[in-house]
Amino acid sequence: MHILGISAYYHDSAAALIQDGQILAAAQEERFSRKKHDARFPGGAIAYCLQAAEIPLKKLDYIVFYEKPFITFERLLETYLAYAPRGFRSFVAAMSAWLQEKLYLKTILKKELARLGDCKVKELPPLLFSEHHQSHAASAFFPSPFPQAAILCLDAVGEWATTSLWWGENNRLVPQWEIHFPHSLGMLYSAFTYYTGFKVNSGEYKLMGLAPYGEPKYIHLILDYLLDLKEDGTFRLNMDYFNYATGLTMTNGKFHRLFGAPPRQRESQISQRDMDIAASVQKVTEEIVLRLAKTARRELEADYLCLAGGVALNCVTNGRLLREGLFRDIWIQPAAGDAGGAIGAALAIWYQYCDRDRQISSADAMQGAYLGPRFSNEEIRQYLDDIGAKYIHLEDEKLMPDLAEILDRGNVVGWFQGRMEFGPRALGNRSIIGDPRNTKMQSVMNLKIKYRESFRPFAPSVLEERVSDYFALDRQSPYMLLVAPVREELHIPITEEQQQLFGIEKLKIPRSTLPAITHVNYSARVQTVNAKINPRYYDLLSHFEAKTGCGVLVNTSFNVRGEPIVCTPEDAYRCFMRTEMDYLVLENYLLAKTNQPQWKKDESWQDEFELD
Repeated sequence: MHILGISAYYHDSAAALIQDGQILAAAQEERFSRKKHDARFPGGAIAYCLQAAEIPLKKLDYIVFYEKPFITFERLLETYLAYAPRGFRSFVAAMSAWLQEKLYLKTILKKELARLGDCKVKELPPLLFSEHHQSHAASAFFPSPFPQAAILCLDAVGEWATTSLWWGENNRLVPQWEIHFPHSLGMLYSAFTYYTGFKVNSGEYKLMGLAPYGEPKYIHLILDYLLDLKEDGTFRLNMDYFNYATGLTMTNGKFHRLFGAPPRQRESQISQRDMDIAASVQKVTEEIVLRLAKTARRELEADYLCLAGGVALNCVTNGRLLREGLFRDIWIQPAAGDAGGAIGAALAIWYQYCDRDRQISSADAMQGAYLGPRFSNEEIRQYLDDIGAKYIHLEDEKLMPDLAEILDRGNVVGWFQGRMEFGPRALGNRSIIGDPRNTKMQSVMNLKIKYRESFRPFAPSVLEERVSDYFALDRQSPYMLLVAPVREELHIPITEEQQQLFGIEKLKIPRSTLPAITHVNYSARVQTVNAKINPRYYDLLSHFEAKTGCGVLVNTSFNVRGEPIVCTPEDAYRCFMRTEMDYLVLENYLLAKTNQPQWKKDESWQDEFELD
């Protein structure tokens, strides 16, 4: 049985295809359209999934959408009525979009699917609708390695739910309780993302990365004025300070007066105050999630916890939750945001609607999140020959030691191999890699490769069996969703004078013998690499360790700021030539920048991608 799951029309559209409960393929539309966080109908992603399964669209058994639009419409109407007459402009704008398109989403979906499948609407498979948080819960529990677990879904908003607790067992998902809009942890975090000058639904991870540069001086303001937080983790927001329920902005004048200034203008200088605000809302977020997790543990007597929803991408919070030791283990859906809802919706139909038994193994069912397209050496060679690129072909036995040498010399390498990752993280198949021991690597990658803010940290990829040698972490972290401390014996002592530094000045001080991946608070967002799940990336790490004694590489996503992660060899070569990367690997082809034909300088290319 083939089931296609679709997430679309809010942000991060995606498609996923399962066959008899196994995930065959999944991808975000942005990777094909080259428009970051693309919310449109995921035609490119669906076409890829069908191609991967070698099945025409009309031969699918079910198609399922990840939420129920009519309930969302009900929530919008009730919210605007509750706040009337405030928000009239926003109401008109929202109703215009709904009356023209979203209210007729079922009809629109069928037309788009029929066009894509080159068939008539009546020939389409049955079109079903899951609930938003049901899709999140299904994406978190069903691929997990746990026979039963508590499930927390935390995001901005689904239809009504913003936070929900579920119990998962075999093929059942049992809802326990939920918090309703406008009271939303995701919206609270996004409000501060907006206030500190970053883009909502895109810049939240920047706020998280900025937090260690600050001091949590504003916690009392948040807890005293913005948030009524109960001991069990449930909460209500004081909507007098927020504008998102009915307005066109996230915060309002009362919020700005409380924190003493208007929102930071995007791309303007980041102040120490911005860093302190980031630190404050991060600590509050951690406290809320920790209390909710304690409640889940107590109410359900659960040994295991699964997480999904956009808030579950806050890897600092996840790391703290793990260290608290409330559960034997936790598992987080790697595509925890709306994109992962496509997988969850399809799995919900298979297990709940079709009542199929769940097969559980010690490994999760996400296959390392390597669920996207792959390209053969033959396809790559054809492309490189067509554009006149200069390359050498090396079998892995020669390529891996040569790359270890190249990386040891301080070069930055674009690394493209295997199936593209599903979710927001590059996990060693569409990555830019470098030497973590190099004191200049972070600034070079940020400013000359990624063209992004200097404060942004980079993640380490580490051989799975060596993770405890470098980090205070005793288990796998394959999806880069856990932040852990760098082991103390790797720390570099800092002087009293250095301790007095504030903000971005802290960035200049090497904190450990792996300075390129050690954040200012001696932490790192860890990815463990397994020999069976990603053998080639593991092989490269092993050769780098044999060469240098270091079983860690810097790993950042293969893209520039504002660009989706690369999908095709063409995307990769273009990004390679537009930046100051030194080498590019496309499967078994090695390309040196200095050997390439002159690239037509196009200064306007940085305008191609809207800054995130």
